[in-house]
Amino acid sequence: MFDQVQLIKENDEAKFAVIPIEEYLYLKEMLSDEEKLADYLDYLHMQRVKKDTAVRLSLDDVKQALALSE
Repeated sequence: MFDQVQLIKENDEAKFAVIPIEEYLYLKEMLSDEEKLADYLDYLHMQRVKKDTAVRLSLDDVKQALALSE
């Protein structure tokens, strides 16, 4: 998202951002739907956690930790 943003500056200060209409419509829809916005914020949080956490568990390890394995 925001790969094709153009900034309009005035006195070397960004005043406006121009984005493709598809991105604008996507953002408008997401921001007007609380569930979609919550899902997107959850996604961003998961991406940050993945980036900050070096440990990865296998599915079997998770099942065992949750006592779900047979």
